[in-house]
Amino acid sequence: MTVPTTRKDLMIVNMGPQHPSMHGVLRLIVTLDGEDVIDCEPILGYLHRGMEKIAENRTIIQYLPYVTRWDYLATMFTEAITVNGPEQLGNIQVPKRASYIRVIMLELSRIASHLLWLGPFMADIGAQTPFFYIFREREFIYDLFESATGMRMMHNYFRIGGVAADLPYGWIDKCLDFCDYFLTGVTEYQKLITRNPIFLERVEGVGFIGGEEAINWGLSGPMLRASGIQWDLRKVDHYECYDEFDWEVQWQKEGDSLARYLVRICEMTESIKIIQQALEGIPGGPYENLEVRRFDRTKDSEWNDFDYRFISKKPSPTFELSKQELYVRVEAPKGELGIFLIGDRSVFPWRWKIRPPGFINLQILPQLVKRMKLADIMTILGSIDIIMGEVDR
Repeated sequence: MTVPTTRKDLMIVNMGPQHPSMHGVLRLIVTLDGEDVIDCEPILGYLHRGMEKIAENRTIIQYLPYVTRWDYLATMFTEAITVNGPEQLGNIQVPKRASYIRVIMLELSRIASHLLWLGPFMADIGAQTPFFYIFREREFIYDLFESATGMRMMHNYFRIGGVAADLPYGWIDKCLDFCDYFLTGVTEYQKLITRNPIFLERVEGVGFIGGEEAINWGLSGPMLRASGIQWDLRKVDHYECYDEFDWEVQWQKEGDSLARYLVRICEMTESIKIIQQALEGIPGGPYENLEVRRFDRTKDSEWNDFDYRFISKKPSPTFELSKQELYVRVEAPKGELGIFLIGDRSVFPWRWKIRPPGFINLQILPQLVKRMKLADIMTILGSIDIIMGEVDR
């Protein structure tokens, strides 16, 4: 860290790792000249658990319960990326119903993540009320997750070739009711926050990132779209069945903290649109690829045939990863969540490299906070939306 030698009255302050506004165990070493930030150095690694190394010693299904501990607010996305890689390596087809269920779960998870970004972000800049409001809506989403998967946060729901269980009876109606209710909740947030003069004073023009600068830093998700770049992997990569729904990429051109707030608020309403269309058009049929193959099986099985390799779907099917490498990515709530996977004709991956969006978005923080006031650090850090579980892995 470079500290100017001319000034003797600079103050070095440690923010975190136990600071309530750090959103986890992040430590910032901040150099101050009075209230002005001269330099800022993020210190990472307090939550490092060796997630990539663990992956190299587990089969994919054994590893699935671990992945929900990366970004523990958007757990469906970490599961999706974990099964998408092997599916592409093995060219495994996902049944239509399973793909629809996945999209519904992913978008519900996106809303839950954005809600738990919004509450603490508002609390950081001095507005406590939304913090209590968001838990009301989020609780309904977790109730839906619990009834479908059995777990509220760490679901372990996605499987190679589909999902672990079908949607229970009455779940679709319950989810449609939630969608109608949630749209009124978003309207309430916008009335309460968006034109609030104190809020605007704190976020407008703070933490500006230009479009070219955002691309050069490798930013993704709302950080990139708030700088005028219309880039959403759901439209770009055409994964799952997003192409079958009518929805728009949300973006703003201002590039400040307000723009990032607006992108996330609008994304929640777009997610509701996707969920409603998926619920109304969900097809019948099997919810997992193994089910399809079990329906089609013949009576006399060979020893090396499907029946003997996949005993059942609930324990871990030993899925062999072919000898090739692959990069897969999804549009997570915080940006591009990717995995670089190298197979080695073994049930364990030879290499499992995680590309977390929060880690890469956090790089730009020191540049954004320089020459700003100390109080603006909270606003800028909050607008980046980081979760230390995926930053440190």
